[in-house]
Amino acid sequence: MFDNLTERLGRTLDRLRGQGRLTDDNIKESLRDVRMALLEADVALPVVKTFIGKVKARAVGQEVIKSLSPGQAFVKIVHDELVSVMGESCEELNLQAQPPVVILMAGLQGAGKTTTVAKLARHLKERHKKSVLVTSCDVYRPAAIEQLKTLAAEVEVGFHASTIKQKPDKIAKEALKAAKKQLVDVLIVDTAGRLHIDAEMMGEIKELHKVLQPTETLFVVDSMTGQDAANTAKAFNEALPLTGVVLTKTDGDARGGAALSVREITGKPIKFMGVGEKTTALEPFHPDRLASRILGMGDVLSLVEEAQQNVDQKQAAKLAKKISKGRGFDLNDLREQMLQMEKMGGISSLMDKMPGMSKLPANVREQMSGGAAGKEVNRMVAIINSMTQQERRHPAIIKGSRKRRIAAGSGVQVQEVNKLMKQYAQMSKMMKKVSKGGGMAKMMRSMKGRMPPGMGF
Repeated sequence: MFDNLTERLGRTLDRLRGQGRLTDDNIKESLRDVRMALLEADVALPVVKTFIGKVKARAVGQEVIKSLSPGQAFVKIVHDELVSVMGESCEELNLQAQPPVVILMAGLQGAGKTTTVAKLARHLKERHKKSVLVTSCDVYRPAAIEQLKTLAAEVEVGFHASTIKQKPDKIAKEALKAAKKQLVDVLIVDTAGRLHIDAEMMGEIKELHKVLQPTETLFVVDSMTGQDAANTAKAFNEALPLTGVVLTKTDGDARGGAALSVREITGKPIKFMGVGEKTTALEPFHPDRLASRILGMGDVLSLVEEAQQNVDQKQAAKLAKKISKGRGFDLNDLREQMLQMEKMGGISSLMDKMPGMSKLPANVREQMSGGAAGKEVNRMVAIINSMTQQERRHPAIIKGSRKRRIAAGSGVQVQEVNKLMKQYAQMSKMMKKVSKGGGMAKMMRSMKGRMPPGMGF
């Protein structure tokens, strides 16, 4: 997300380096470039005008702090205004109301409402330790109810059954009654979408809102529709009292216009963004962290939070203890490390949050994150999965005939097995160095240039 905007802004801000003071002359061209970058990112024109006006007012004539270059001072101003446009701080869901807290999901067809219901249910269950019940009031799309039932089972939350023969308001009443009876903390209600906003759709969801009296009414919108996403959210908000917005498909949006337009146009906070297809791919919306990502500074805080949430701490401690005792790093350990990385969203997600990644050439970033590295990891895991437990624990026994069998079992060439074994040998050697002293710094120096594509951080 924001790849194009990050690249354009990066070039613009670099040009200000070496100037002793921010003046009308040396900032005029930069502001024009920032304006063009925002417009190309499909940010709504009124938002662009307001943004540029605020940046100019703060930047022109500002004395540069001694420790900062003009470029850095300008970055700070742009960063602060980006945060202001997107909403200052992360706005959490209101979960303090009398249980069950009702969350009503609204949006157009194809925005990803049903998947978002499952993602949100998982988020509430795992991050907030809430019991959750979900139901579908979409009686127009036959597969919608079945889809939500399948997703509810996947994320292990309660599902209140409904049928296409029922009236949406009746489904809502019965689901609310069931939620109270089961003493669940949160009830999430999925609703029908349309190809466009119409009177029938609005009338139906207004009735549902009246029946449920939800604590949260979230509008789910496809970020790839750019400023249209903000305009649609505005139209919806005029008919329904929204409490927030969920941006979906942000992983496929290189522009970011929706994220920069929604808050300013609707006055409603963006509360979450969907960053992938998996039910784990939902992130709270932090304007300050996202502003840092846009400006190529990365998002280390989110990276740390994801590590704390997704990395198996016991497994990590077990591996550290094993290596410190000199028992060696085997192929089971390598497989576990790769799976842990995938749980954090894969290399692409990690790279998105790593500081300085925007400085890499586009083709290098594409090679590292756009499938090559992900496929490499999947291939390595598949190869290890084709090995016996004895082979994983004692890699030295893997010779000619075993390699051919492993290659056939994982659908790769023998050369791929050889490549994995070579990479494993290098990592094993590094782990021995750590166990003998010198620590992580020494290991990182020795790792340089030896990791698979995208893993050499």
